[in-house]
Amino acid sequence: MYVLIIITALATSILSGLVGMAGGVVLMAVLINLLPVSSAMVLHGITQFSANGARALILRKHLMWSLLPGYLGGAMLAVAAFSALLFVPDASVVLILIGLFPWLARLQPRFSVFNITRPASSVICGLSVTSAQLLAGAAGPLLDLFYLNSGLGRETIVANKALTQTIGHLLRIIYYGAIISVATPIPNWLFLVAAIAAVAGTRLGTWLLSRWNDQRFQEVSSQIILVTGTICILQGSYQIIRSAGFID
Repeated sequence: MYVLIIITALATSILSGLVGMAGGVVLMAVLINLLPVSSAMVLHGITQFSANGARALILRKHLMWSLLPGYLGGAMLAVAAFSALLFVPDASVVLILIGLFPWLARLQPRFSVFNITRPASSVICGLSVTSAQLLAGAAGPLLDLFYLNSGLGRETIVANKALTQTIGHLLRIIYYGAIISVATPIPNWLFLVAAIAAVAGTRLGTWLLSRWNDQRFQEVSSQIILVTGTICILQGSYQIIRSAGFID
């Protein structure tokens, strides 16, 4: 199980470094099948914090710091609300939520009002994306809705999504690791090794990113995330049906 987690952390970080998303969704889908929800959230958070932090550092010249104040404001509102409730979602709910987010992106024209470069949208982005991260662990497709209408280039999009995701994953680690006080059944060394694998994968993925073009970037990332989302919905639905006793 530990080897599978490390390999998945490496592979999904390469994927995220290349297309700016999808990796976190795939990793969470794997972890939620191997670990309790809270433990999966903490390990996923540490891995993705490392991967996104490395990606933001590598692409730092493309960062737009003006996006941060609004995003941080919305993110803190989400953490405050969840901390008051001390809510931990069921694994099947996590899978279905992960799967639904990519399909929301298909409604992109209806969400054309959302643009991360607008102050009001950045607040909504911080609130909604951080809430989704606390509920489902991965919210890349939802975050993408706020970038599709921004007119920014692929490297600027990947860099700024990485920065906001880094913040979100840090807040999730604090929520599940400190506020919920998770007692993880996994060894401490796995956190370190998974983080190192994530950073290595991110480095390779961002190297591949520089050799793409914007059109191919959009096409491939969209296809990958939709397939992944569909698999998550089916798996989460199966778990609900099975727990209800309809199948053995």
